[in-house]
Amino acid sequence: MDYSADAKSNGEQDSELHPLEQEILDEYAKLVGNLDDLSTILAELAANPSMQILDSLRGLERKTATVFTLLKASVYSIVLQQEIRDEAGGGRES
Repeated sequence: MDYSADAKSNGEQDSELHPLEQEILDEYAKLVGNLDDLSTILAELAANPSMQILDSLRGLERKTATVFTLLKASVYSIVLQQEIRDEAGGGRES
């Protein structure tokens, strides 16, 4: 690897790059710009959430709470049925 390029200015380095290397650097530059744009948009959304997002999150929260309640009820029902079976099975053995 040639380390002499490190001592040269950026202008001289650019002229010595292979076309593929320059193309890759250009793509990285575009990617950085796109990520900066995305970061700005996400920061704005985080600072000022839209009413549509908030309403959707409220609906999701209600659905999640309903599912959790149904899951707890199902688990309680299974445990209760198991206890009834255990008591009925224990009564027959004695």
